[in-house]
Amino acid sequence: MKELNFISWNVNGIRAVDKKQALRWIDETPVDFLALQEIKAELEEIPKSIFDKEFFELHVNSSCKKGQSGVALFTDIKPIHVETAKDVDILNEGRINEFHFGNIAFLNVYFPNGQRNDERLEYKMAFYERFLSHCEALKKEGKSIVICGDVNTAHKEIDIARPKANENTSGFLKMERDWLDKFLSYGYVDTFRYVHGDEKDRYSWWSYRAGARGNNVGWRIDYLYVSEDLKDKIVDAQIHDDIIGSDHCPISLKWQVL
Repeated sequence: MKELNFISWNVNGIRAVDKKQALRWIDETPVDFLALQEIKAELEEIPKSIFDKEFFELHVNSSCKKGQSGVALFTDIKPIHVETAKDVDILNEGRINEFHFGNIAFLNVYFPNGQRNDERLEYKMAFYERFLSHCEALKKEGKSIVICGDVNTAHKEIDIARPKANENTSGFLKMERDWLDKFLSYGYVDTFRYVHGDEKDRYSWWSYRAGARGNNVGWRIDYLYVSEDLKDKIVDAQIHDDIIGSDHCPISLKWQVL
C-alpha cells in the first residue's frame, strides 16, 4: 500500500521559525506535501537553512503587502496545474496554493482572520463563500479535493478550551461556525474528527499570552479536509502539539493512494 503524507503548519513567519531551527524535524519525517501558511516572506526571502531535505517543487504565493500572510508548498510530486485561485483571494493577500496532480486538487489555504474589525470579518465571510464556490467548481470538473490550512475558526465547543468566554469573538462566532457546518454539508470531511471522533483537549493554536500553551488553553483552527469520495482512503490524521516554534502546531494526514 502506498501512502501520501500531508503536513500543514502556520509558521507565523518562516524566517522566525528558521532562527529557532523549528523546521528541522522535517529532515526526519516522511512528507510528500509540506504546506506552510503565514510565511510572511517572498520566495527569495525563504532561508535555505530551514531544513536539509530537498524538494523538486516549491510554490510560493506571497502577499502584495510585504511581511504579511503568504503560503508555501514543498513537494516532490510533479503537478499538472498550479495556480493561486485569484477568484477567491481577490485582494492578492497570498492566501492560496492550488496544486493539481492526477485527479486531485490540493489547496493550501491561509483563511482571513476576522478579529481586526467588522470590515475584515465581512471579508472573511465573503472569502469563505468564494472558497466554497471555487471548490464546488473543481468538483464539477471531476476533481477530488484535499484542503489544508489555518481556517481561523474553531468549529464546535469541543474545539476550543473556553467556548463561553469566546462566543462573541471572531473565530468562534455563530456565523463562522455555521459556515463550517455548511461547508461540511457540501461533502467535505474533517479528517481529524473522522479518525479521532470527539477526542477532547486537542488544539492547534494557543495565544502567546498568559501561559496559554503550557495550560493547553487553545483553539483547534487548523484543519485537513478531504472531499467525501476520499474519506475511505484516510489512514491517519494527527495534531502534532509537541512541535513548537510558532503559536500554531503542525497537523498531518496520511492518505492511501493504492
